Amino acid sequence: MSLEAQKIIGLILLTVPTIQLGGYTLLRFLTGGAPGYRDNPLRRGMFTAGHAHAGVIVMLSIIFQPLVDLTSLPVFWQWFVRLGTPLAAILMPAGFFLSVVRPDAQRPNRLIGLIYIGALILAVSVVTLGVGLLTA
Repeated sequence: MSLEAQKIIGLILLTVPTIQLGGYTLLRFLTGGAPGYRDNPLRRGMFTAGHAHAGVIVMLSIIFQPLVDLTSLPVFWQWFVRLGTPLAAILMPAGFFLSVVRPDAQRPNRLIGLIYIGALILAVSVVTLGVGLLTA
């Protein structure tokens, strides 16, 4: 494994406690009856989706790091995949959470666009890594 992969994996692992804290917070909202959570299906669904996306994409980011080392992608694309996937793990959950930050939200605000930006970055990263592995 390259030093780059090792360092980025180390940084990504440091974000896991924030995801754990988010899960704990959602559990407290659910069991404690936080206003605007149990009684707002949109907000509850968006928060749940944000938490799930954070966890899954962070794990995907870790898996991608040593795989980038196996490609012969140009340096720019290697770094795009290395950083793009963790960036998507930030942008997509942020869009889910911040688009319904008000407890009485009935529809997502403009920050929902972060989900689409993160999804695009993730898609380009996944396809780029896939092509890189197939052509190595």
